Amino acid sequence: MRSLPGGLLAYVCTVVGFTVAVVAAAAATASVTGRGWAWLGLLLACAIAHLEVTQGLERIRELPEGTPYTHLQSTWYIAGLLLLPLPLQVILIVVTFAYEWVRVFARRAPVHRKVFSASTVVLGVAGATLVLSALYPGVAAPYVTVLDGPRGVVAIVLAGLIYRLTNYGLVVIAIIMDNRDQPAHRALGPASDQLIIAAAIGLGYVYALVALTRPWMLVFVLVLVVGLHLGLLLPQFQHAARTDRRTQLADATWWHEVAERELERARRLGDHVGVLLLDLDHFKDINDRFGHLTGDAVLRAVADAVRGCVRGHGPDLAGRWGGEEFVLLLPGLDPAGLRAAAERIRAAIAAITIPAIDRRTEEDAVITLTASVGAAMFPDHGHDLTTVLLAVDDAVYRAKDRGRDQTVTAPIR
Repeated sequence: MRSLPGGLLAYVCTVVGFTVAVVAAAAATASVTGRGWAWLGLLLACAIAHLEVTQGLERIRELPEGTPYTHLQSTWYIAGLLLLPLPLQVILIVVTFAYEWVRVFARRAPVHRKVFSASTVVLGVAGATLVLSALYPGVAAPYVTVLDGPRGVVAIVLAGLIYRLTNYGLVVIAIIMDNRDQPAHRALGPASDQLIIAAAIGLGYVYALVALTRPWMLVFVLVLVVGLHLGLLLPQFQHAARTDRRTQLADATWWHEVAERELERARRLGDHVGVLLLDLDHFKDINDRFGHLTGDAVLRAVADAVRGCVRGHGPDLAGRWGGEEFVLLLPGLDPAGLRAAAERIRAAIAAITIPAIDRRTEEDAVITLTASVGAAMFPDHGHDLTTVLLAVDDAVYRAKDRGRDQTVTAPIR
């Protein structure tokens, strides 16, 4: 934890300390019954079985650094919310987080991160418990016995929202504080995470209801949770399989596949497709002078600049071609529009400034960038993707030969 920035360290300690105070207050006032311990045992058995079945998947699941880690373990915490008093909920959370750290992450994840994450979950279920107690005054756990009708729907939705907003909000704040060099929106994580939590809330209610009325049927709920775990995480695996990890742009293989399809569509419709290839000028000097970690930060900054210049929800696709080269697919642009897009991207890259330390002099420095950009158009510069790419690659070399930091359009042959 000593490596954390001062503000983040204070934030983590405050959240963990507040969690300890909440747990101590709940332990002093809550009433625990033998039935509660039995339900805790069932929940722990299912949660651990869930972790064991999916541990191989979770070990290879690659999430970008600086994004929240979300999966369907929240199912068991929501079920605990509806069945258990808060002290037993805390035991459920602590045991499952410890088991996950040992079995899934093989003790490789920093301990303070797991402690902080567990604390945010505890605060989330504590807030949700307050919601249920406010909506059903005088009622103690298990709350699932009173959740019925429209009022019950409102109660579980509100409790689920408080749980998610508390846990998610506290984690996102920590990620933003720990990754000040990346755009804040990256800390929100994939949109599919929200679907995962929504499913977990529904499954948690189902589990609690089955545990109360038909406990011998819980094995079917466990199978359902594992099946959904695999299905709901599929979009993240698809994204990871076609995304460059350093820049979060399309990798070269995926970009090539999309470009082939887009050119085929344009061929049928008689449309144009623009291609830009940009090469960062003197990037090797940046790596030599400031180090490869700084070079990676430069690549991420360029990727963010490129992403901000394309039609984010349109047909454009930006990718990392390799090394310090980036490639863009821009369907439907005429030659003037393609050149304007190239100049807009080149200007955005020129506006980037990155503070760094010069390894040679040990002095503070500011990195600025320029890029040489090549532009080519289908079908003007080629009737297939290979010839268009050869044309745009030649245009980049022409830009470098002419002094760099400029856009060159491939000549029509």
